[in-house]
Amino acid sequence: AVELAERPLRDADVGLVRGALLEGLRREGLGLLRWPAEAVGLRQRLAFLHRHLGDPWPDVRDGSLYARVDEWLEPELGRARRRGDLGRIDAGQALGRLLPWASGEAARLEELAPERVVVPSGSRVRIDYADPERPVLAVKLQEMFGLQESPRVAGVPLLVHLLSPAGRPVAVTADLASFWRDGYRGVRAELRGRYPKHPWPEDPAGAEPTRYTNARLRR
Repeated sequence: AVELAERPLRDADVGLVRGALLEGLRREGLGLLRWPAEAVGLRQRLAFLHRHLGDPWPDVRDGSLYARVDEWLEPELGRARRRGDLGRIDAGQALGRLLPWASGEAARLEELAPERVVVPSGSRVRIDYADPERPVLAVKLQEMFGLQESPRVAGVPLLVHLLSPAGRPVAVTADLASFWRDGYRGVRAELRGRYPKHPWPEDPAGAEPTRYTNARLRR
């Protein structure tokens, strides 16, 4: 039981190496792969679609991904020889193999779960899909003037985080009409003195949405 020497195997069996790397992924997690922001975002969007629409959108939880490793991690996993090789595998490109290409639904990814949504001011604002139950849209309050209902993706209303001109959350709502009617007055009273350069109309439901200051609007 005493280790006398250690040396690398130059011609280790490919199947054994693959099995060892796969076991390492199970033990240490899929974080051993490379997860750029685009890959994380794709996984979150797929989790959202699977939760709300089901098949053919894939389950991308860890257990399901391990069960389908042959479908999405090959041929990169079969070529890997050491832990460092796993870190060079782009998880986003690999996950793309699980998209429902056969049914043609894959082409609807951007339609059903877009990365960004156009708000009333014309800005394209990124959607946060970290919670697959209710994605979040964080946007400046003035850019949502006039909108009565939260934007929807795949039929699911976004949870809107309304921000001050400084980008700080001032209200969270899934019912904009109710907020304009009941909650906006208090926010306006608190913030219009702090941010006098920005519009704070008495009737936000009928006001023109904008991403600009009052001075810019007057030009």
